[in-house]
Amino acid sequence: MKKHNFCAGPSILPREVIEQTAQAVLDFNGSGLSILEISHRSKDFQAVIDEAVALFKEILNIPEGYSVLFLGGGASMQFCMVPYNFLEKKAAYLNTGVWAKKALKEAKAFGEAVEVASSAETTYNYIPKGYTIPEDADYFHVTSNNTIYGTEIHEDLDSPIPMIADMSSDIFSRPVDVSKYICIYGGAQKNLAPAGATFVIVKDEALNKVSRYIPTMLNYQTHIEGGSMFNTPPVLPIYSAMLTLRWIKANGGVEEMQRRAKERADLLYGEIDRNKMFRATIADKADRSYMNICFVMNDEYKDLEAEFMKFATERGMVGIKGHRSVGGFRASCYNAMPIESVQALVDCMKEFEELKIKG
Repeated sequence: MKKHNFCAGPSILPREVIEQTAQAVLDFNGSGLSILEISHRSKDFQAVIDEAVALFKEILNIPEGYSVLFLGGGASMQFCMVPYNFLEKKAAYLNTGVWAKKALKEAKAFGEAVEVASSAETTYNYIPKGYTIPEDADYFHVTSNNTIYGTEIHEDLDSPIPMIADMSSDIFSRPVDVSKYICIYGGAQKNLAPAGATFVIVKDEALNKVSRYIPTMLNYQTHIEGGSMFNTPPVLPIYSAMLTLRWIKANGGVEEMQRRAKERADLLYGEIDRNKMFRATIADKADRSYMNICFVMNDEYKDLEAEFMKFATERGMVGIKGHRSVGGFRASCYNAMPIESVQALVDCMKEFEELKIKG
């Protein structure tokens, strides 16, 4: 039976990337050695990281004056690295979910960090609007997609001050105006690579502006000067990231990824809105995530939730259980998700409705 992988992360990757990575684990570039055991200082791996950085810049159309880094520690490490490197007096944060809240908490250890708006009072089921960004802040931080709650900022916001974004779960799913940001970061395990690598896009001239001492390993300048190799980098995820970037480029770039994302989302949200048994957790269609589609059983069918989960699992659906803070179901539809898998979930929902209501 075919499996349909809707896991939120680590998540689905293009099949050819998995196969090529598996081959490199056995024999990297015909060297007779595994990618797992070669030196990160070797010419072969330097070529990998060089290509990964070049593709990153090409696909996202990153302007001159920005560096692309591959680091460890996950996006959560960036919650402190960002204020370490950029917060001199004050920072502004948009609180749209658990990860945004955690980023704000870390920033408060480095200076004044203000919450410009929040949707916490309704379990983060919308993107706040109509707030004022303080112009005296050093930066404005946003989390562009919220994996747990299923909200997404689909366009680059206008801000009177430089922006910083956690794009862990929607990077490469749409075009981005990188010039609006001094830093974009994220864990790689959604749209880019296996877990273990963290990407950071940083504007070079925005660095070295804070007066505090920054520990060597937490200083972005260290990693720019070291070419992401100040210490041993996560070699395997970087190699897989390079392969994924090749795949994105060969499949039409971020414009095509955006088209596919909307196609998948329209298909699944369309069924959620039509089906009497389900409802979306995000009412405002403009705020609905294309990456993480969250839904629950309607109240009158709530007692059938476990039965639907079993029904769907038996038909090959994997990873659709919602986060414990929201409940219900979550179908994560990252770049590598084929439309056929979304159709299979839609068919499953229709079949369950037919069985329980019309049967």
